[in-house]
Amino acid sequence: MTHRSRVPTTPPPRMALFDKLFGPRRERQGPESLLPAEREAAVKDSTSARDAARLLRAPTALMQLSEAEASTVVGFMRPWLYRVGDVIIRQGDASDTGFMVLVLSGEITVESLVASRTSPITVNVLGPGSLIGEVALVDGAARSASCTASTEVRCAVLTREALETLIREQPTTAATLMTAVAQRLAERLRESGDKIKLYSQLVQTLQQEIEALAPTPARYR
Repeated sequence: MTHRSRVPTTPPPRMALFDKLFGPRRERQGPESLLPAEREAAVKDSTSARDAARLLRAPTALMQLSEAEASTVVGFMRPWLYRVGDVIIRQGDASDTGFMVLVLSGEITVESLVASRTSPITVNVLGPGSLIGEVALVDGAARSASCTASTEVRCAVLTREALETLIREQPTTAATLMTAVAQRLAERLRESGDKIKLYSQLVQTLQQEIEALAPTPARYR
C-alpha cells in the first residue's frame, strides 16, 4: 500500500461523484485555474457543493463563514480520496505545508510523537466536518501532528495556490476565511491554557495528598 502525504496534482480514480461538485476537471489543473464564471457555474445548484459548504461551516471547521462565503471557498477546493492507511499530513514536515483538508466522509486519526515515547500517541479521531492543516497553510510552519486515514476518506482540499487566487479574486471572502482560521488557532491556545491550568491544579492536589499520607520528618518534631 502506498502512503502519501503530498496532495497529488492529478485526480485519483473513482472520483466521478465529485465531478458534480466541481464540474469536469482540466488535466493537472486545479479549480484556481478556472475563470470566475466557470468556477461559479461548476458549483451552482449542486447538492454536493451545498453539502461541502455546510460541512465547511460546521463547529469543527469554520463556522464564522456565511453560506455564500463557504460556497465561494468550496469553489476553490479540489476533491481528493485517501485510502485506509494513507498519511495525509506528517508531523514535522516543513516542506509539504501548502494545503488544508476538509473531511467530507470517513475518519482521520491524529497522532503526535512526544520525546518521552518511542511510539506516537493518538490525540484525536476526526470525522466529517473536520478541518486539518489550516494553520500550516497560512503560516507555512512545520506540521504539528500526523494525520492518517483510518477509513477511506473523501475530502475537499484547498491548496496555497488556490488560496492566493481566492485572495486576488475575492479579497473580502479571503479575509473572512483568514480571520476564521485565526479564531480557530486562538481557541486552541485558550484550550491549551485551560489544560495547563487544570494540570497544575491536579499536580498541586496530588502533592498535598501525598504530603498528607506521607508526612515529612519535620512534622514529627
